[in-house]
Amino acid sequence: MRLTVIGCSGSFPGPHSPASCYLVEAGGLRVVVDLGNGALGELQRHVDIYAVDAVLLSHLHADHCLDLCSYYVARKYRPGGPAPQIPVYGPRGSGARLARAYDLPEEPGMDSEFRFLEHGRVPYSVGPLTVTPVRVVHPVEAYALRIDHGGHSVVYSGDTAPSEALVDLARGADLLVCEASFLEGEGNPPGLHLTGRQAGQHAAEAGVPRLVLTHVPPWTDGAVAVAEASEVYGGDLQLASPGLVVEL
Repeated sequence: MRLTVIGCSGSFPGPHSPASCYLVEAGGLRVVVDLGNGALGELQRHVDIYAVDAVLLSHLHADHCLDLCSYYVARKYRPGGPAPQIPVYGPRGSGARLARAYDLPEEPGMDSEFRFLEHGRVPYSVGPLTVTPVRVVHPVEAYALRIDHGGHSVVYSGDTAPSEALVDLARGADLLVCEASFLEGEGNPPGLHLTGRQAGQHAAEAGVPRLVLTHVPPWTDGAVAVAEASEVYGGDLQLASPGLVVEL
């Protein structure tokens, strides 16, 4: 398995990174996990966007899904004819949500370009990959995602507040890509995001050997989030950045 960070800025694009987007390549497939604001442009630096086999959306906040509107345009109006339909797995109502975002009628919406499928609560197959979604703690329907292939696995937290479900999902995984939107201190809204320290605690409890912190907002120093996590997590720890590649 190979994971490439496309975008990792938290909540909105920053001056050095688009919002959330990750490319997972395994078993001959290319799967895009989240497609937030600004990510489609950066994605084209790493892969032919018409060679993507599927998209997985953790939730429907703009910084995780909105560039699917741009991807719709790229696939629908491609010179030489529309690109073939590909599956998009996400929360309930993903197709209707994205159609509204582009001011399309919900029927047919983007259904010619994308086949929208719900995550549900059980593992499902994307070609040779096994995807396991679990609900996490966020103001909207949101999922952490585990992708397994060939004895290796990566877990992506999506956006979440402290979550035992995330810890359980990450047990036995090779890599946890975990949000660290907040820093320790008073005033963090409840039920929304993790601090760097909390991300480290989740990784330590799950026993994962490698942790990549992501979704750090532009106004936050990522080095501080890493320092917080290192106080409670002793494994391989680094901060996400566009172009970071992790081979499993």
